[in-house]
Amino acid sequence: MRSPFVSECGEFCTSYRADMALYKIPRIRYRVYGVLFLFLMLPWFVSEYATSLATLCAIASIGAIGLNILTGFTGQISIGVGAFLGVGGYTSAVLTTTWGLSFWIALPLAGLVTALVGALFGIPSLRLKGLYLAMATLAAQVIILYTINHWDGLTGGTGGMILARPTLGGFSFDSEMSYYYLTLTILVGAFIFTSNLFRTRTGRAFIAVRDRDLAAEVMGINLFRYKVLAFAISSFFVGLAGALMGHYTMVISPEHFDIGVSIEYLAMILIGGLGSVVGSIFGAVFITLLPVVLRELIDIVTVYLPQATEHFGALRQMIFGAIVIVFLIYEPEGLAKMWRNFKDSCKLWPFSY
Repeated sequence: MRSPFVSECGEFCTSYRADMALYKIPRIRYRVYGVLFLFLMLPWFVSEYATSLATLCAIASIGAIGLNILTGFTGQISIGVGAFLGVGGYTSAVLTTTWGLSFWIALPLAGLVTALVGALFGIPSLRLKGLYLAMATLAAQVIILYTINHWDGLTGGTGGMILARPTLGGFSFDSEMSYYYLTLTILVGAFIFTSNLFRTRTGRAFIAVRDRDLAAEVMGINLFRYKVLAFAISSFFVGLAGALMGHYTMVISPEHFDIGVSIEYLAMILIGGLGSVVGSIFGAVFITLLPVVLRELIDIVTVYLPQATEHFGALRQMIFGAIVIVFLIYEPEGLAKMWRNFKDSCKLWPFSY
């Protein structure tokens, strides 16, 4: 017998391959396949508007996974993720629009360029931590946005740039469904890569740096190498998200990557759950759909309070801040912990005690 089996007293594997599997229990694997099948079938049963929202959620999830690698798994705070999104978006725009390269070449190059920029701004992490590192990444946000705004010959300045949807042979990803499948494919790849990353020596080194960097250094972990590597890997996924967002909206400008975007991505991993790949997706979906849900609620309330629409922006910010505070106080581990609690209660029901 080469496959793992489960008994009343535990889980037993009969081969190294089964022991190293990401999902050892068949029941869990089938559940993952079922969820993936549901997402594959989603565009066939919902409207184009709902598909567009799902695409935005997928793009945000890729960026949130990248940020969680840095902040949740390695413990390095970053407030410059909005600028790194801009680096990925503008790199892809320049390569495809100005230089005429294919999207399929520009997309990985956008991730690599963003990784290099992220690694550059990650160098101070050897000497800085906590609030001081956060201020250093905030400086990266300011410097990168200033460069984008004033390098008119390359980025178009405040006017932004126009992009085109990708094509493959004679097929164009100009429909909502086709672009959804493109982003979903990249999201699945990012999920698999990140889930396996923290089962490797490099991922375990990231976690050791997060838990106690001095102890990690005593054990022989090169802090400079792994901190900069965490910035690079994180920025690579953020750059992919920025490039995908640029080609999806087909227009990018500096205001799309301001400090507010960085705060939203931080909220995604805080609400979703620090140090959780699934939590990154939960948080990205939550924050992306929050304005949509609030808009629907405001439309209902305006029947009784017509002036509510005028204050939508202020209400959105107030509710956004309140939600973050509530999660930090009552569930610091985020939606991922709530999901684990729900699964555990289902296993033990009706004997929850």
